[in-house]
Amino acid sequence: MKLLTTTALVAITATAAAAEGWKDDYQVLKFGILSSENEKDRLMRNEPLRGYLEETLGVEVEIFTAGNYDGVIQALSANQIEIARLGSSAYAAAFTATDGGVVPTLTTQKMDGTTGYYSIVVSRCDSGIKNLEDAKGKVHAFADPDSTSGYAVPYFNMVTREGFKPEDYFGTVTFSGSHEAGVTGVVNGTFDTAATYQNNAVDGIFQRMEEKGMIEPGQVCTIWESPEITSGPWTFRKNLPEALIEDVTAAIEEFPTADLEGYKLYSSWTVEDPNPDTGFVRVNAERYNWIVDMRAWIKEQRRSGS
Repeated sequence: MKLLTTTALVAITATAAAAEGWKDDYQVLKFGILSSENEKDRLMRNEPLRGYLEETLGVEVEIFTAGNYDGVIQALSANQIEIARLGSSAYAAAFTATDGGVVPTLTTQKMDGTTGYYSIVVSRCDSGIKNLEDAKGKVHAFADPDSTSGYAVPYFNMVTREGFKPEDYFGTVTFSGSHEAGVTGVVNGTFDTAATYQNNAVDGIFQRMEEKGMIEPGQVCTIWESPEITSGPWTFRKNLPEALIEDVTAAIEEFPTADLEGYKLYSSWTVEDPNPDTGFVRVNAERYNWIVDMRAWIKEQRRSGS
């Protein structure tokens, strides 16, 4: 019995050491964030999380940014970063690029328990464009080819639900490069309409731009909204140690309660939002299979020219 107890103790000690062992090989963790807003604001909003993870995990944590979505996806695929907060479509792109070599673990949950948001199309309120019918023949901007709400979902819905192919329907179709750039282009008259996202009527890209003083309130109006989109996941490389994935996932999961003020900055919390982000919930790859299939459909449409 004594031998069994000693053996069990050794096994437990070895397991604990193995769990901590990933830190020997990963003394620096890098997480990527997408280019939905300008780099200064991206870094500012994510700094509380970076600092919290560094202190909690006991390793150096760095934020990785790129000029477009594909830069973060390629960094994840090339083992240059360990983790990325991706939109659903960007996750699907990473899943495809790595032949399934990524693991989604968490997504954002709101106060009412929902885990989704919406793609919208916006125009200047004074443009006379009140719906997609009014936008026919106009200049339309999608955000980025790897954006869920800024490209994949609106494109898919325009073809399958609205009954038109954007390239044939609009006078010009282009990519703005980011959600903020699309909204700015609408305000400045570069684009007649642009695809972006919002969580609800008071919380989205153009509403945040109004709050930050980037655009004047009342200039931008929503002319179309998609069905609800599943929020994108925190995504890890599958070739990382399981203990690393679990430890980092658990730390992110606890961030909203461990540092409430930091989480409010990270999540762009405002007192006016009736349904703010409140934390994270666990997800798996199955949740995003429809997004992978949608991207494959879009790719086939491009290839066939139909």
